[in-house]
Amino acid sequence: MRAERATAGIAAGFAAYGIWGVFPIYFDALRPTGPWEILANRIVWTAVFCLIVLALSRDWAWLPPLVRQRRLMIGVTLAALLIAVNWVVYVAAVTSGHTSDAALGYFLNPLVTVALGVVVLRERLRMLQWIAVGIGLIAGVYLSVAGGSFPVTALTLATSFALYGLVKNRVGATLPALHSLSLETFILLPIAAGILVFIAADTGLDFGRHGPVHAGLLVFSGVATAVPLLLFATAARRIPLTTVGLIQFITPVIQLICAVTVLGEHVTTARWIGFAIVWVALVVLTADALLAGRRRSRARRISECEELPG
Repeated sequence: MRAERATAGIAAGFAAYGIWGVFPIYFDALRPTGPWEILANRIVWTAVFCLIVLALSRDWAWLPPLVRQRRLMIGVTLAALLIAVNWVVYVAAVTSGHTSDAALGYFLNPLVTVALGVVVLRERLRMLQWIAVGIGLIAGVYLSVAGGSFPVTALTLATSFALYGLVKNRVGATLPALHSLSLETFILLPIAAGILVFIAADTGLDFGRHGPVHAGLLVFSGVATAVPLLLFATAARRIPLTTVGLIQFITPVIQLICAVTVLGEHVTTARWIGFAIVWVALVVLTADALLAGRRRSRARRISECEELPG
């Protein structure tokens, strides 16, 4: 039974990160719609999807008492704003032909997460973690100098998603994935409505302007957003966090492949060298995670043996 549970968790993890990996192709298909209108549609249709699922399952009892928890609502609101920033920057990168920047951001994300642990949570890093963060800093400096500009998009994506994870861990870890996603999108709905009203008054909405397929893709963004998040939640409950961390690198790898082979983006030699430096940092970070996991397993087995009678 445990093996079947782990297999299902790994399959869900691969599915979630695989879907996120091909997002560049999906969002590229939404052009010429701008990133702000895509963001608004993504929020609206994700909220609609959540409402339908909650209505079908009659799962409403959790909402009123949760809304009355002021500290939790502040945290969830902050998480919602952070993920909205992440979404709009990501879509802007893809639709402007900079998918490789987005891929770099998600390669950098684990390193930024570790750095936040030191700065915000005052965590003590192991030697290999310090080495990985140091190599990551070298990559950032190199990309800034060799590329001629600071990697704003990549660092914004990495930082916003790392902060989102931090906030979720501190205030929303007890919320099931569907409840958390529902609440975040409900909070963002007024912002989405304001964006749509502004665009409609300014240049007019793209929705319905480019045919039924394009409109259908905008509507489907709700399902495309919700499904991988629910799959990820399934994976996180069934397999160790270390395994989830290893699987997550599938996403930026697929994104980079999509950028080069499908979307036809040109990646400079300097950018490839920068990626290579980041990958070295990720190898070091992964080795540390595996070694730490092995030490914990050994300590657990020793503890279990010591507790046996006789």
